[in-house]
Amino acid sequence: YRTMIARYLGIASWLLSSLQAANLTIEIQHLWEMQPVALSASWQPAGKDSSLSLSRVAYLISEPLLIDTKGIRHTLPDWYALVDLGRRRTSLNLENLPAVEFTAVEFSIGLNPKINKSDPAKFGPEHPLNPILNKLHWNWQDGYIFLALEGHWMTAEKEGGYSYHLGNEPHRMRIRLPLSLDLSKDNAQLVLNFYLDRVLQDIPFEQASSTHGRPGDPLAQSLKNKIERAFEIKTIRTEYHDFSVTEEIQKPRPFVGKVYPLKISKKFPIPALPIDYPLSYERIELGRRLFHDALLSRDNSISCFSCHRPENAFADDQPLSTGIDQQIGRRNTMPLVNLAWKNNFFWDGRTSTLREQALVSIQNASEMDASLPEIEKKLSSHPAYPSLFKGAYGSREITAARIGIAIEQFILSQTSFDSRFDRAIKGNIALSEIEQRGLELFFTEHDPRRQQYGADCFHCHGGPLFSDQDFHNNGLSLTKDHGLAEVTQRDSDIGKFSTPSLRNIDHTAPYMHDGRFPTLEAVFEHYRSGIQRSPTLDPNLAKHPAPGIPLSDADIAALVAFLKTLSDSKFSSSQ
Repeated sequence: YRTMIARYLGIASWLLSSLQAANLTIEIQHLWEMQPVALSASWQPAGKDSSLSLSRVAYLISEPLLIDTKGIRHTLPDWYALVDLGRRRTSLNLENLPAVEFTAVEFSIGLNPKINKSDPAKFGPEHPLNPILNKLHWNWQDGYIFLALEGHWMTAEKEGGYSYHLGNEPHRMRIRLPLSLDLSKDNAQLVLNFYLDRVLQDIPFEQASSTHGRPGDPLAQSLKNKIERAFEIKTIRTEYHDFSVTEEIQKPRPFVGKVYPLKISKKFPIPALPIDYPLSYERIELGRRLFHDALLSRDNSISCFSCHRPENAFADDQPLSTGIDQQIGRRNTMPLVNLAWKNNFFWDGRTSTLREQALVSIQNASEMDASLPEIEKKLSSHPAYPSLFKGAYGSREITAARIGIAIEQFILSQTSFDSRFDRAIKGNIALSEIEQRGLELFFTEHDPRRQQYGADCFHCHGGPLFSDQDFHNNGLSLTKDHGLAEVTQRDSDIGKFSTPSLRNIDHTAPYMHDGRFPTLEAVFEHYRSGIQRSPTLDPNLAKHPAPGIPLSDADIAALVAFLKTLSDSKFSSSQ
């Protein structure tokens, strides 16, 4: 009887502990020969007479599973995480685990077929599977990239880039690590080492500079096998209480006005709209009036509208912007369409919100050169603005912050998703033969090893927004303008500029951050014959032999024809 009672008590104790909740945080360290990897900052030995650097390490994790001492498998359904070394996203949080002892942990790098082929537009802006957040989904016709490794390689004679993107079900990876983990008493932290040298050493980069993980690709299969063996447990810390970081959340204020429902395509990802001031008709209309009002400049001579014309998708037709006193700026005027999905603004990403961007431009000496206190005074003494601000905010107070928010709301309302291309995707019209050929070139990688001969545009301009909302060095000859590096102060960002959307591209000439190319044909000629090699050249371009992507004249004509299908008729005339 004593033995039976003890056994039942043991089972009861185990069941009770299994009902209690525990948390586990997993921190992943990315190493090369036991040393932490610094992206784009150092070269690593990679086999005989060769070395490499890494500029991107990003992957999707799903299906975590822990096995307890009873052999029971504990899974977390509908759990996903993004690991992105460049953005310092290296921690995973597993919550509400049973408070028992575990003998193994497993997880997948990649997604099961159902989720992989599901609609990426359904995931919220902070969800790991939102394509704007993870930048691992480029074409609505395909699934996600499970893991991306990008960088540069170098030998004594040559140099180039590599771009390894593993996708498709055969290349979903499963990591299994035995351990001794006791969550019965407290939370814990598990530190994993991911040895990238075990994955990338001894790869013939010159012959195999890219892969998209197509079924049957031996390089992709080799990478998968190496990755599955490249993880090890470093340490396990129990009594770990700093499980999650509490972030400050924008708090919505009492709503004033009438709600404005932002209209977007069903294929667009869910944007992160302002929470503190949700979109309203009154604030948008106030922003529209401010956007067109020259009172926002020092001498009442120019407005935002002066450089951002609706018929040019809110860009202009000049190589460089022209500010107050006819000053010529240093960069091309950017379009202001579909910006609800961006997190950084200006060509160099110097601001993180549109409201901040508006106020920076108003104050910039070569743009509108205005003093914010003076603007507040001018608008406060205006016969109409105090009432308009009351309708938008609930009081007649006029502040710089409210000016920025109103302009932000007007710009956020400028969406574009009704081009000929969009109607073709819906099946309402058909693209011409040359346009269809251009679409195929656009979304096809140029990889002779796998008999793929595309234009490789989609890595930076993929997805329904035709921009990855990131920064790239696209091989332009370097000038004194160093782009993103002027903000980050990192040499690894020299020559990187914001990737503009290609929607309405036919209305936004001239092109590039300095307006150096007058036509789309000139842009493609650059990618065919003018790419300049530099340490920060994007790996998806550096992987191609000099002088660029081999495109025929017929290819360029088809690509230009396709890009012209991205024009939205509402931006072809003023509004």
